[in-house]
Amino acid sequence: MTKDLPQEDHPDDDAGLYVISVAAELSGLHPQTLRQYDRLGLVSPDRTVGRNRRYSLRDIASLRMVQRLVGEGINHAGIKRIIELETAMANMAVEVAKLRIEVDALIAENPPKSLKSRKKNDVIIYKED
Repeated sequence: MTKDLPQEDHPDDDAGLYVISVAAELSGLHPQTLRQYDRLGLVSPDRTVGRNRRYSLRDIASLRMVQRLVGEGINHAGIKRIIELETAMANMAVEVAKLRIEVDALIAENPPKSLKSRKKNDVIIYKED
């Protein structure tokens, strides 16, 4: 008989926990820079009922990435486009994984009868003289 260990409650990486001063310290940026990045849409922190910003761990990681890209000479418009493309690519990767699972399940339920299994051919490696 095994006892379950108590589960520690860890906040979600997307939970807005940090006020702007803490987020600025964690990201190594000035609070005014965080406000500018929010206005530009590079990072979008959660808001409290009083409209105060609350940054998540994911937001802080994004701030660090934005700062790294700025350091590499990429302008804010380019950074915003990079973020959009990376988000789209991540969403597509999730969709492809879901579709693969669905296709595998469909093939397992109804194996194709019309496809003949191919005979495996030996691989021949030619050496140059």
